[in-house]
Amino acid sequence: MSPMLGTILLSLGLAGALTYLALLYPTLHQTLKLRAHRSRLPPGPKAGKTGIAKPWLYFRELSAQYGDVVYIPGLSSSGPTIVLGSARAAWDLLERRGAIYSSRPRFVVGGELLSGGMRGLMAPYGDFWRRWRKLLHSGFMQRKSASYRPIQRLESAVLVGDLLREPEGFRVHLERYAASVILLVTYGRRVTDVAGDEVVRRNIEAMGRLTTVNIPGKYAAERYPALKYVPAMFAPWKAEVLKQRQKDIQLYMDLLTDIKGNVVRGVATSCFATYLLEEQEALGMSDLELAYTAGSPFGAGIETTAGTLASFFLACVKFGHNFIPRAQEELDRVVGRDRLPAFEDMEELKYVRAVASETFRWRPVAVLGGTPHASTADDVYNGMFIPKGSTVIAPLWTIHLNEKDFPGPHEFKPERFLEDRDFPGALGHNAFGWGRRICPGMHLGAASVNLNIARVLWAFNVGPAKDENGQDIDVDIFAFSDGFNSSPLPFSCYILPRSQQHADVVRTSYEEALKDLRKFDSSQVGM
Repeated sequence: MSPMLGTILLSLGLAGALTYLALLYPTLHQTLKLRAHRSRLPPGPKAGKTGIAKPWLYFRELSAQYGDVVYIPGLSSSGPTIVLGSARAAWDLLERRGAIYSSRPRFVVGGELLSGGMRGLMAPYGDFWRRWRKLLHSGFMQRKSASYRPIQRLESAVLVGDLLREPEGFRVHLERYAASVILLVTYGRRVTDVAGDEVVRRNIEAMGRLTTVNIPGKYAAERYPALKYVPAMFAPWKAEVLKQRQKDIQLYMDLLTDIKGNVVRGVATSCFATYLLEEQEALGMSDLELAYTAGSPFGAGIETTAGTLASFFLACVKFGHNFIPRAQEELDRVVGRDRLPAFEDMEELKYVRAVASETFRWRPVAVLGGTPHASTADDVYNGMFIPKGSTVIAPLWTIHLNEKDFPGPHEFKPERFLEDRDFPGALGHNAFGWGRRICPGMHLGAASVNLNIARVLWAFNVGPAKDENGQDIDVDIFAFSDGFNSSPLPFSCYILPRSQQHADVVRTSYEEALKDLRKFDSSQVGM
């Protein structure tokens, strides 16, 4: 025993000393275990960097230096951090050994201070998470997601109509589409003006804060959890987080209250929130827990879908001359020129599906691989010891840009997904995560991306915008936002109809879709 520790124990008295040792034991035990297995730990730096804006760039550097499994001490109070740098390592651990890699590390700022333990996305493996996961799966599993296709089809027709009417506003149109689909599916509420919609604005603020605080190593409180108890008046960062928490609660409870009112008035449309209300009594869920559960797809679905489609447009500007002609040839052959592509066409549109897959691969929105996993038991992988309680990160910026799996990784090549490749899993990419923590909304999100890519390529020619001298304006394919999720920074492009016939079909489909969507007007929540 060190003299310092002895002094502390004597000053606390018997009861206090026992309490102190109980709190200290897990840390001491972990330290002793790591020392015992030091020679078998994965390679890595002596300490990890903190406070960096784009940690996925740092993680890729570490994987290039140390290999597919990297050990980093000191980023989290939960234990060491393990960074996986290849699809094979991520698949072997997070998928095949999912029984011990399906928990979450402790999220002091994002999970406890900001969310009050109410967000299932960050919940450790246990009863609360299993209940949350069951509800999300019931609402968004593959068969259930297929029932949302009429909404996606109509809103997609509105999207291509908006692109025809105002092509320069394409980023706003993508956000409106994504917001409207997820709000209709979740709350039966349509979005017509994303900039002026109060609910969308409040959600963007909530998600902006959440994705910002969840960056590994950003807050000292993740390494020293006692800092969460510092009074907010002395910790401006904590005051901001707690203020946002109250805003989040107000948003989710307002939405739930309005849905309840619509149910009472008999004007509520069938949606995820009404399903949750039907199950509430049987599950014994509080209103707040129900409200946060309903807010899960609402929060995640907008940024991921809109960001992925924005990356598709960026690829069109930079690499479109390589893939757009082939995609349009396939669309003309399978669909013709008299109607928009439909979900029923997707099976035959193999190259268009490859374009969508390459979009997910080329610039994943979840650059860090989604929320980190945590191990619940000691493990050995390829001779390397991975201790219980490790935070496990599988950054897609590293995995999807791995030269071994994707030669020339920054080039946009849909042909990759038409070739036989030794890549684990059925999708050929990992944009939706792994194992028991795979994204519950993957089927809904993939359907939106596939259909809209097909329709944009069918209807339009997309390429670089021109400057005043008629020269192409180049785009920076590395200019992406910071945060837990990352999407392209603003860029310009041209979007022109392929022909008058294509424009006429888009315009007619747009007008018909708006008429069909009017049925949702009577069930709008009153916010």
